Amino acid sequence: MKNVETRGLVLFSRHYREQDKLVKIFTERFGKRMFFVKNAGKSRFASSLQNFTQLELLGTINDDGLSFISDISEARPYQFINADIFAQAYASYLVGLADVALPDNHYDAPLYGFLMKSLDLIEEKIDMLVVTYIFELQVMSRFGAQLDFGQCVFCHRKDLPMDFSYKFNGCLCRNHFDADMRRSHLDPNVIFLCHSFMAMDLEKLPSINLSDDMKKKIRVFIDALYDHYIGVQIKAKKFIDGLDGWADIMK
Repeated sequence: MKNVETRGLVLFSRHYREQDKLVKIFTERFGKRMFFVKNAGKSRFASSLQNFTQLELLGTINDDGLSFISDISEARPYQFINADIFAQAYASYLVGLADVALPDNHYDAPLYGFLMKSLDLIEEKIDMLVVTYIFELQVMSRFGAQLDFGQCVFCHRKDLPMDFSYKFNGCLCRNHFDADMRRSHLDPNVIFLCHSFMAMDLEKLPSINLSDDMKKKIRVFIDALYDHYIGVQIKAKKFIDGLDGWADIMK
């Protein structure tokens, strides 16, 4: 398809041959595509093809092989994300999750919009940990994990404290805790918050203030969910896991 217009986000680029580059862009209309940029260093698009840059582009989209950029009418880099090591790490993690959740060349405008809104919130300095929790939980379904934190798997009650059971792939209310003696033994507020995050619309994100202790509890639980149900390894996540020590030093 020649001369098609679409919005997109630069995911990453890598050198190809001596002077050319391959640039992966998550486009709104055509999914993730790999674009070939000849003589990248001298290209008039060079400054527009940096990571975490939103684009309005005109190009040729090929279902087989590489695609090509004809023109870029607008380029808007995420300035705070690019300047802040913590924001960049969390943004890289969300981009990595979106990348592995969606096969290349597959259309998925909802995921594109969800990722862009998440990055917008990080750029606006909204709590990046909370944004990350919401993204992680809601994107799990794209890996085939359909989890319900809102009701007991046995009696379907919603009004009692809950715990999570990997044995039953869902929540147990306190009346059924004995059904799984190896249940997670979570703070019930973790389940409540994860249920809220699963249904939360980022376009209407309320002000959320969580203690550091609660954030750590949620982090441990989501990590366990991903280890058990998803099993993907995102390079940026390993970097994030090492950021706590740096955060304490920089306070």
